[in-house]
Amino acid sequence: MLTDMHIRFTIFAAIFVAGVIISPCRSTANPDVGKVVPVYDLQGILTESGNATGSILDLNFSSARPLTFFDVASSIAAAVEDENVPAVVLDIDGAVLELAQVQELRRLLLMLRKAGKDVYLYTENLGNTTALLGGVANHLTLMPAGGVTFSGLYSESMYYKGLFDKAGVKVDVVHIGDFKSAGETFSREGPSKASQQQNAQLLDALYGELIEGVAVSRGLSVDQVRALVDDGAVSPERAKTAGLVDALAYRTDFIRDLRDKYSTAHFDKGYKLPDLEGPKMDSLFDLMKLMFKSSADKRFKEEYLVIIPVEGTISDASVKPVRTELLRAANDEKCMGAVMRVNSPGGSALASDVLWEATTQFMASGKPFVVSMAGVAASGGYYISAGADRIFAERGTVTGSIGVVGMKIALGGVMDKVGIKVHGQKRGKFADMSSMSQAMSPAQVEVTRRSMLDVYAIFKKRIMDGRGDRIKGDLEKLAGGRVYTGSRALELGLVDQIGGVIDAVKYVADQAKMESPPVHLLPEAKGSFDGLFGAAPEEDPNGEFIGAPGHPGKGIGIAAQLRGAGLLGILDTYKQRSLEEALQLLETARGNSIMLIGPAVNIRLD
Repeated sequence: MLTDMHIRFTIFAAIFVAGVIISPCRSTANPDVGKVVPVYDLQGILTESGNATGSILDLNFSSARPLTFFDVASSIAAAVEDENVPAVVLDIDGAVLELAQVQELRRLLLMLRKAGKDVYLYTENLGNTTALLGGVANHLTLMPAGGVTFSGLYSESMYYKGLFDKAGVKVDVVHIGDFKSAGETFSREGPSKASQQQNAQLLDALYGELIEGVAVSRGLSVDQVRALVDDGAVSPERAKTAGLVDALAYRTDFIRDLRDKYSTAHFDKGYKLPDLEGPKMDSLFDLMKLMFKSSADKRFKEEYLVIIPVEGTISDASVKPVRTELLRAANDEKCMGAVMRVNSPGGSALASDVLWEATTQFMASGKPFVVSMAGVAASGGYYISAGADRIFAERGTVTGSIGVVGMKIALGGVMDKVGIKVHGQKRGKFADMSSMSQAMSPAQVEVTRRSMLDVYAIFKKRIMDGRGDRIKGDLEKLAGGRVYTGSRALELGLVDQIGGVIDAVKYVADQAKMESPPVHLLPEAKGSFDGLFGAAPEEDPNGEFIGAPGHPGKGIGIAAQLRGAGLLGILDTYKQRSLEEALQLLETARGNSIMLIGPAVNIRLD
């Protein structure tokens, strides 16, 4: 029988023999040159957890881990207080940012401005994100021959029923709540009337945030900004004349002028950022040390605060590390408080309740516990947030979606097409409920609905237990699957404060009576190589003799397989994310027929 150690040795041997050389470049400490100008060159999606995925199949290993949103936000927050920082520089053309992330970064940049520091942003294309974020810069520069695609918001959703019909797949969907439309993408060829209505309201609210944000920051009227958006062919010269940008210049000239102005300063692309390169891999000894170290090797020696991210679909596998960190933090006398950063549309009802119970265990320790909502914290994402001492959300956060969805995937038609015949026997009227070879009968739909009503009642109870009299009005009228922006959720008492993860950390620090405490993101962000070979978990870290529900396996999901094979590359970023979310939902539905999942919010900021 192969042990974990044997497997790790075998994998290493295969890599070593194949001639894979791991020798990352490592930076040296910057010399003390006095003034420092942080430079933020952001690329790709800024995740909350920062954990990269690795596959043994593609041999594309990296010890570097991704930059997280908290990395960037905390770095800018540090620049606000740093007397040696006269200015910051941003280039976000390669970044994919959610509206809630942009709104928090705007607030941090405004704090820099109020502190008397310059904010420079360079762009080759003035889109919605650069207009909204660059609007608060006092030096927004556009390339003279650049593009202007500041053209509003677009929303689209993909519906797979036609594809499933051709393949012989049937997806049964049961909703509790007229506006609970999460399963429609599999059961319909287009949105229901309620879904269209809800999406239109959400789009109106977010569009208002975009227009008002640019208007206020650039000193323009809302009508002026709307006219520019609806023009469709604004040139760089007109963008400058209209006040959308401050200057037109090529990148080389922009950089030269910056160096001339801050000639004695050091331009630092790693200002107050963690080491992203991961563990050093210069020898066999380094690899062996990584492969067999334990997470118990690292302990925090001083009092600290923790940020625990919940990102993506909530499933048995995804909640286990979050639950482990919550319980470990509750039991660690050095941990003085926690922020749970939620960026999730929800998922499994069972897994959501498992995570909710872990939050109650942390709160029972008496330590402050708050939730910071990112782009979306809906359905199960709201369920796990409701019990917190305080909930922070951005104005553009999508939350709510208090309702339940039941789904079953039937593959009988596929089997018929490929010549597979299924014959079953049962003892018990509903013994075949989980069979994937047939759709639900009317009687099975009814018992599923009854079970879902029970879950719906628990969902509402969790909210009332956590929110109590902070809820404005009848909860049932706020539920039914309805979704809200963060600003509307504040009015309804679903959240407590408009603010981001930095605000949440400051609140917890105040409650814990700590000044400038160290803050750790846990589980630690890891690169694909470190995630594949890295630290073995502590045995029984929380004193439990049986595992929590959900034991994540080592298998690679459908979305990860398609991504690894390059089959998603033909789609744009938003469609890739939409398809991956749909596949994650299907994977979750295989083992969880009742789910707390919000509707897909596929509104393109750029």
